[in-house]
Amino acid sequence: SDRARATIEQFRRENLRWPWRREVWQGRALFDWSALLWVLLTAFFFAGGDGFRVAGILDASKFSQGEWYRLLTAEVLHGDLLHFATNAVFGLLLLGLALGRFGSGMGLLASYLAGAGGNALSLLVHGTNFRGLGASGVVMGAVGLLAAQSWPQLRKHPRAFRLALAGVAGGLMIFLILGTHPGSDVAAHFGGFLTGVTLGSILSFVPRLHRRPGLNLLAGFVFLLLVVLPWLFAFQTRN
Repeated sequence: SDRARATIEQFRRENLRWPWRREVWQGRALFDWSALLWVLLTAFFFAGGDGFRVAGILDASKFSQGEWYRLLTAEVLHGDLLHFATNAVFGLLLLGLALGRFGSGMGLLASYLAGAGGNALSLLVHGTNFRGLGASGVVMGAVGLLAAQSWPQLRKHPRAFRLALAGVAGGLMIFLILGTHPGSDVAAHFGGFLTGVTLGSILSFVPRLHRRPGLNLLAGFVFLLLVVLPWLFAFQTRN
């Protein structure tokens, strides 16, 4: 009947998932394997060698001269193989969970913007002689997104403050473990985490965000623009 077909179609729409999304931890979380695309993107720039690093490193003095794009280009760069491998492993895990919660496109865009927020804080903290690069701010942004995902429970259960607070505390613990090791840019890590918490707090109140393909495709397109355009400016300025 028409009513039965309508019911089936409604169920299909409400349960639409990306093909790379899988349930983990007994169905309590979703892991989105499209996070692997982020790892491959950073691998491409790492394989590009010094040419990419010189053009895109976050150089505070050049940023102050108008080269704004370095705030974004530095997010996909790494100094050496260990630096890349560390961010690739933790990035795949944490971004996979963040994308599973917030959607492939929206989660990636939010994490990327969080990384830019981390770089901005790093510039404010370190001054004009600072030079830095790395995807750690993006990874910490994903941690911040995950830390904020329990806030909507406050709207459903007035006594769920402990749950929401536990989520932020857990994310902060991961930040302290992964983001404060000696020699790392703690300011960029903390800025990425803080920006991720802020964006995650906003996105958490959008219902079933990971099941909205149109919105995620739009966010993915914006993410792509924020990767390609800054690099076009970088090489145009260099030449």
